[in-house]
Amino acid sequence: MNPATPETTDALAKLAGENLPDAVAAPAEETAAQAIDAAAARAQVWQRLLAEVASLPSLPGVYRYFDAGNQLLYVGKALSLKKRVSSYFHKDHGGSRIGHMVGKIHRIETTVVRSEAEALLLENNLIKTQNPRFNILFRDDKSYPYLKLVTHEYPRVAYFRGAVDRRHRYFGPYPSAWAVKEGIQLLQKVFRLRTCEDTVFANRTRPCLLYQIRRCSGPCVQAISAEAYAADVRNAVRFLDGQAQEVLDGLQTQMMVAAEALAFEKAAEIRDQLGALSKVLHQQSMETGEAGDVDILAVKVQGGRACVNLAMVRGGRHLGDRAYFPTHVDDAVALAHEEESAEPEAGTPSTPEPAPAASDAAVGSSLGQAERAVLQAFLAQHYLGADCPPLLITSLPVDRDLIAALAGNAGHKVVAQHQPREDRRAWLDMAIKGCELALARLLAEEGSQQARTRALVEALDLAPEGMDGGLDSLRIECFDVSHTQGEATQASCVVFENHRMQPAQYRRFNIAGIQGGDDYAAMRQVLTRRYSKLAEAAQSGEGRLPDLVLIDGGRGQVGVAKEVFQQLGLDLALIVGVEKGEGRKVGLEELVFADGREKVYLGRDSAALMLVAQIRDEAHRFAITGMRARRASVRTGGSRLEDIAGIGPKKRARLLQRFGGVRGVAQASVEDLASVEGISPELAEQIYQALR
Repeated sequence: MNPATPETTDALAKLAGENLPDAVAAPAEETAAQAIDAAAARAQVWQRLLAEVASLPSLPGVYRYFDAGNQLLYVGKALSLKKRVSSYFHKDHGGSRIGHMVGKIHRIETTVVRSEAEALLLENNLIKTQNPRFNILFRDDKSYPYLKLVTHEYPRVAYFRGAVDRRHRYFGPYPSAWAVKEGIQLLQKVFRLRTCEDTVFANRTRPCLLYQIRRCSGPCVQAISAEAYAADVRNAVRFLDGQAQEVLDGLQTQMMVAAEALAFEKAAEIRDQLGALSKVLHQQSMETGEAGDVDILAVKVQGGRACVNLAMVRGGRHLGDRAYFPTHVDDAVALAHEEESAEPEAGTPSTPEPAPAASDAAVGSSLGQAERAVLQAFLAQHYLGADCPPLLITSLPVDRDLIAALAGNAGHKVVAQHQPREDRRAWLDMAIKGCELALARLLAEEGSQQARTRALVEALDLAPEGMDGGLDSLRIECFDVSHTQGEATQASCVVFENHRMQPAQYRRFNIAGIQGGDDYAAMRQVLTRRYSKLAEAAQSGEGRLPDLVLIDGGRGQVGVAKEVFQQLGLDLALIVGVEKGEGRKVGLEELVFADGREKVYLGRDSAALMLVAQIRDEAHRFAITGMRARRASVRTGGSRLEDIAGIGPKKRARLLQRFGGVRGVAQASVEDLASVEGISPELAEQIYQALR
C-alpha cells in the first residue's frame, strides 16, 4: 500500500482505533498531491502520539501539549497520566475547542510525581511561568504589600513589598498600598510607634515633627523608656493579630494601677491611648465579627470574560477587596469541563454543611462549571507558594484535594466554606456584588475600546481582514519627543494592541548627538533606531511591524518619518501624523498622511479621534515623565555618584541619607564622608575629588 494515499491515512487511524482529528483534512485549495502529503504527515504524527499515549504510566503527574512550532498549548495534571491523556486522543471532539487543540498537538511531555498535591504545584508553576494557550491564566503584576515591623531595640513600622524574611515581623498581605498606609497611620495614632529609617533614628539629636503632633513617642531621644516602648509594640502586635479587646482590657488595668499609685500623668497618657483606640475601633466601617484571618472569594463569568473578587480580613479588620481578570477563559473552561467529565479523579467539593438542591443544580450547569473552573484556577495560582489564611469563604464549592494541597503548602489547616451564615453570608454577598460590578465595568470598558478600534480601522481603511487575528490584533505604535529647552531630550514609543495600551512594551530612547531642541533630528533618530532591525526581521518573517505608526506632529514630523521609512524600504501608508488643530484645541486635531493622502478631520465626537488622542496623550505622558527623571538626574548629579568606582547602591543610599542629597555629599569634608558606614578614607577622598 502506498503510504501517501488517503487509504493509508484511514488505515493508520483504524489501527489506532480512532478517527483522525479534523486537522488531518487538507484545505480545498491545496493540490491533490499536497493534500495527500499533508494527510500522510499528520497521520504519522498521530500514530506516534498514540504510541506515546499507550506507553504512559498509570501514575500521578503533569502533562504538556506542544504544537508543531514548539509552542506550549496546554498544561494539565492527572491522578493517572495514562487515563487522562488517553481521554483526549480516544474521543471524537468534532469542531469543539478541544478538537481544535487536539488537532494542533505535535508533541507530548509528561512528568511523574509522587502525589496529586505535587502535580497541582507543578501544574500551576508551569501555567504561571509558561503561559500556555489553553489554560486559565491569572496575571499578578506585582506582589502584595505588607505592614512590616522591623527588628530593632526600638522596632519601627514600615510599608513593605517583596520577599519576606525571618528577621522581621510581617502583617498581611494587604489588598492595596492604601490599606497598609492606613494601618501604619493607625499604629502611629494609638501606639505612637516610630516610622523613621534606622539611619535617621541613629543621628537624631532632637525629636521630629511626628513627636510634636503626638504620632511618635520619641525613642530616638529617649523620650520613652525601652520597656515602655516594648509594651507599646506588644500591644500593637496583639491589635494587628485581632486581639483588640484584650489590648483594651490591658490598658484599662494599667490605667487603674497608675491611678491607685497616684501616677496621674501616666494614667492620663494611658487614658488618652484608650480613647484613641476606642475611637479607631468605633470608626471601623466594616466589623467582621472574625477574630482571625479570612479571605472571601466570589467568581463571575459573563460575555467570555471572568472575574474573581478577593476580599481580605486580617486580624478581624476588613481591608478591602481586589478584582482579578484571567485570560484564556473560553478555551480553558471548555478543557476543564472535558477533564472533569473524562475522569472523576478530583476530590468532592468541601462542603461543611449540605447544599440545597438548587445550588447543586446551578453548579452542575455549564455556567456553574465555568465559574468553578475559574475559581479553582485562581486558588491554585494565587495561594500555592504564598500565604493562605486558615478560612476561605467561596461563592462556589471547591475540590477537597485542592484545599488539602493548599493546607500542605501553608503548613496549617485550611477550611473552605461556600454556604456561610449570618455575618459571613453578608460579607460573601458583598463580595459577589463587587465581583458583578467589576466585571460589568470591564465589559463596558472593553466594549467602548473595541468600538473605538473599529471606528479607527474604518476611518483609515486599515483592512482588518488582512491582519493575523483580525481587529483584535491591530497594533499601533506612537512616538513623541520631549525636552526642556533642548536639555535631556528623550523620545517615547507606546504600544496599543488587543484594544488596550501595553505598558510592558513601552520604550524610551535617550537622544544624543543632535543640536538641542531639534525635534526633527530627534524623531529621525528614534524611528531609525526603532525600525532598522525590525524591518530586517520582518522581511525574514521573524518580526512584525505595527499596522499603524502615529507621530505626534504635523507635516514636518511626518516628512522626517517618510524619509526614514523610504530608507528602510517600509510602507509609507503606515505613517499617520497627529497635527494640532486651530488654536491647538483638543478635539480639532487632523490626521496627516505620509503617502500623499489629503488631511482628515475625524470630528470632535469621533470615536476614532478619541482613540488617537488616548494613544497620543499616553506617548506624551511617557516621554515627559522620562525626560523629567533624566533632567533631575543630570541637575542633581545623581549619576556622578554612580560613576565613582566602589560606590554601589547601598553606599550611595547611605551617603544620600546622611547628607540629605548629592549637594550635601558634595559639600561634606573627607572626614565627614569617611564617617559613613562602608566608606573608607581612600574612598572618601575619591568622592571628595569627584564631586568638586
